[in-house]
Amino acid sequence: MHKEKTCCFTGHRQINKSDIPKIKAVLENKLIQLIELGYIYFESGGALGFDTIAAQSVLNLRKKYPEIKLILVLPCKSQSHSWSNDDKNIYEDIKRQSNEIIYTSDEYFRGCMHKRNRYLVDGSNICISYLITPSGGTAYTVEYAKKRGNYIINIADEI
Repeated sequence: MHKEKTCCFTGHRQINKSDIPKIKAVLENKLIQLIELGYIYFESGGALGFDTIAAQSVLNLRKKYPEIKLILVLPCKSQSHSWSNDDKNIYEDIKRQSNEIIYTSDEYFRGCMHKRNRYLVDGSNICISYLITPSGGTAYTVEYAKKRGNYIINIADEI
């Protein structure tokens, strides 16, 4: 992959249902802009919430832009272990449609989510986030991306 043509996603797992249509609309516009600038690779961490919305948006846009690739960068093979059956089914559907799946660890351990997040940032030069809370994993990942020199697009700023 080429870092200069790669965008990663980070965002909250808990999202108000009423905000999802706005998030999807803003995200799709940003993705189209990036695709038209030559971005091909889109990396999602496969988590619930924003990661799922982002992955589904990339898959939807792939119908119009078949050159784009969805890369799932997953923290461990058991990520969806405690999820609901509906969420697991959506996750498995996204995995089936992705172009590549990368596991940053085989087994869950305390820091495996951070390891996954750093991998996402290190392999991209743009980070699209949905950040509304100044602490937690998303805030950590956005700060890490800023320190690494990634360009940050926060969808929450436009909603």
